[in-house]
Amino acid sequence: MKLQRHGAIACLALAAVLGLSACGSDNNEPAGPSASGSAAAADCASGTLNAQGSSAQKNAMAEWIKAYQQQCSGTTVNYEPSGSGAGIQAFIAGTADFAGSDSALKEEEQPQADAKCNGGKAIHLPMVIGPVAVAYNLSGVDNLQLKPATLAKIFAGKVTKWDDAAIKADNPDAKLPSSTIQTVHRSDESGTTDNFTKFLSKTSEADWTFGNAKAWKAPGGTGAKGSDGVASAVKGADGSIGYMEWSYAENAGLSKAKIGNGNGEFAELTAESAGKTIAGAEVEGQGDDLKMKIDYNTKEAGAYPIVLVTYEIVCDKGLAADKLPLVKGLLGYAASSQGQSELTELGYAPLPDSVRTKVEAAVKNLS
Repeated sequence: MKLQRHGAIACLALAAVLGLSACGSDNNEPAGPSASGSAAAADCASGTLNAQGSSAQKNAMAEWIKAYQQQCSGTTVNYEPSGSGAGIQAFIAGTADFAGSDSALKEEEQPQADAKCNGGKAIHLPMVIGPVAVAYNLSGVDNLQLKPATLAKIFAGKVTKWDDAAIKADNPDAKLPSSTIQTVHRSDESGTTDNFTKFLSKTSEADWTFGNAKAWKAPGGTGAKGSDGVASAVKGADGSIGYMEWSYAENAGLSKAKIGNGNGEFAELTAESAGKTIAGAEVEGQGDDLKMKIDYNTKEAGAYPIVLVTYEIVCDKGLAADKLPLVKGLLGYAASSQGQSELTELGYAPLPDSVRTKVEAAVKNLS
């Protein structure tokens, strides 16, 4: 099922990022419901929820939790941005009521997660869509552009100097220094890493031989925890380059490379260009399981090709009786028009309404 959305909607959804100076920061306090106008009535329930996972969705979750708790007394929701891998393991271990993840469950993880759902299965509910930035810190160089193969060679350790012939070929007019490239990757298991390496493996198989995974597998480079850690490491070292969720690059004031797409263009990361790739995503799950597939080789003119979908992973059936109303209440608010509209002020892309309504329906079906 193609996700049809108009470019103008995608642009509106993401444009606010460009004007924010604190978007995606670990210190970014989300605004209350009044920031997006009057809040819609939430389906309130009392009790305590504990969830963890994706750091990329941290600010979105914080916004939803704050808005929900303001409306619903007797409610406590804790979300720990521990990384997608840790979130999934916490869900499997039974210490998280739901998990945030920037990638779908692995084949071997699915039965383990299903086992925690009494009579049900673990499903994927897309809640946040956002692009992955390739940010760099290189004195005297603006508008860096990289083909996927060049990017793969850099992070695989095959290209180690900024004036390498491959980078020169992508940037014929740039004055590139002969300094050593310092790559920065996530040290924790991360869906952002999974999506970034999936992009490399799908677009540059000959140069990227490490497949895709939440854990970084290529040799060399410097590891940093969380998207904020990668952004800080890149900002602190001239000659460095790293990948992170877009809002963290914006918050750190980092330059972002233009990335080659399947149409042979170097696409700048903008609201419009990210929206073009999002528009081509497909839902490949069955029923209420809404796993999505992104075309990293998109040939859509002007499309920025590295985007990720962040899920909430939750049991479709078998939720504990004392948790079910609160899980449905919180995730129902997140999937509502009001909840999704709040994302624009935090540098995320709200779900296209054709998908949002399916997520909303899936939440209502939780039992």
